[in-house]
Amino acid sequence: MNKSGKTFRPKARVPKGLRDSSAGMVRAEARMIARIREVYERYGFDPLETSAFEYADALGKFLPDEDRPNEGVFAFQDDDEQWLALRYDLTAPLARYVAENYESLPKPFRRYQTGPVWRNEKPGPGRFRQFTQFDADTVAAPGVAADAEMCMMGADCLEALGIARGQYRIRVNNRKILDGLLETIGVEAGAVHGTVLRAIDKYDRLGRRGVELLLGAGRKDESGDFTRGAGLSDEQAAKVLDYVESGVEATQTNRTDVLEGWARVVGETVVGREGIAELAEMDALFTAAGYGTDRIEFNSWIVRGLGYYTGPVFESDLLLETKDEKGNPVRFGSVGSGGRYDGLVERFRGAKVPATGFSIGVSRLQAALELLGRLDVDDVTPPVVVLTLDANRMADYQAMVSELRQAGIRAEMYLGGSGMRAQMKYADRRGSPVTVIEGEDERAQGVVTLKDLILGAEMSKEIEDNAEWREGQPAQISIPRGELVAQVKAMLARHHPHQA
Repeated sequence: MNKSGKTFRPKARVPKGLRDSSAGMVRAEARMIARIREVYERYGFDPLETSAFEYADALGKFLPDEDRPNEGVFAFQDDDEQWLALRYDLTAPLARYVAENYESLPKPFRRYQTGPVWRNEKPGPGRFRQFTQFDADTVAAPGVAADAEMCMMGADCLEALGIARGQYRIRVNNRKILDGLLETIGVEAGAVHGTVLRAIDKYDRLGRRGVELLLGAGRKDESGDFTRGAGLSDEQAAKVLDYVESGVEATQTNRTDVLEGWARVVGETVVGREGIAELAEMDALFTAAGYGTDRIEFNSWIVRGLGYYTGPVFESDLLLETKDEKGNPVRFGSVGSGGRYDGLVERFRGAKVPATGFSIGVSRLQAALELLGRLDVDDVTPPVVVLTLDANRMADYQAMVSELRQAGIRAEMYLGGSGMRAQMKYADRRGSPVTVIEGEDERAQGVVTLKDLILGAEMSKEIEDNAEWREGQPAQISIPRGELVAQVKAMLARHHPHQA
């Protein structure tokens, strides 16, 4: 007790930026993951699980702020004063795993992994501090054929989830082309370089004016938070924006035309020309496999915010629009992303190990599909409930439940301490299709009573006379105890044929 004599009771609340998931949402996510897994497996990837925690120094410069380990990630010091952090994504742990087991792994090494990741960032609508990702990566594959495969696999995953062609786009760019652009306007590698890339990455959300502010002095968002800009001159910013917007227009044509425009932007820069050549090779692979611009396009504003990308980068965008609960238009944008990161494993081994990967934001994609009304509904039949009306006969009720379960029927025995009326109310709240009742009278006659709660609810809407309802009792039958399983199956078959 505290000094006032009152017992402290913590407030029941979910932490800010986190959420709970109901049974339906958990099952829907599991179905999504199963469909994505089928695609990844078909492409020849194998599963891997890594720890939720990593040493912060293993994340290194790829943390949002390496000098403050708890900025951007959730971190703590263990008993030997080393910083540990909840994984920020699934890629950095993969790099650590590959470096630790490099000699024993087949190369290229192809793995997929799904699980929660955590980011200590400002939450917002559809933006949570914990969310689920589903990654596939190829390590030790130097050619861009591996990058092209990731893009094609991303398209296949979206279609496996029921998103038709024309309703999504895999958008591809190359960090080398962006490096070539910045070299031509006199922006050297460093902090400003990264700020420019992050500004371009926000074009689809902020538009020209928002990006223009971020390329210049900076921008204040709706909440009043100020983001410092890159400090480019008006002329430099204009050239960056011209590149971005010319690319946006070019995506309406074919990929070859886009590359021709980008070749003029990068000029004679070595890195820029290398980026153009890589995308040209990827274009040939897309074309040969039948992936046209209705599925995969080259796009100028795709940058990817994380600092470890070194070559091709890509995002999967939903083009569908809907409205939120207030009637405001909602466009979902990116639900998956990836790219080439040839320097990540090098931090551990001291030698370059090429790698590329693709990550689906399962939580974000699930939220989008739910809002669009395209999320798989929860088709699990609620359990048959066996009422427990006599505390001295629990073994008999347990036998009934066991028989139903052994027959493949989802069933439970009421385990509360309430009477029959409360038990029936419980069955209603559970959505139970059938209840099984065996009281003293039924036991004496060697029968059980079955109530079809679904049929009863339907017929109660049509029968207004209580006498008629009592006489008919169309949704309630008494059956010999030995016919329990067969009769329950027959009732379920009325409403859930797959349960028969």
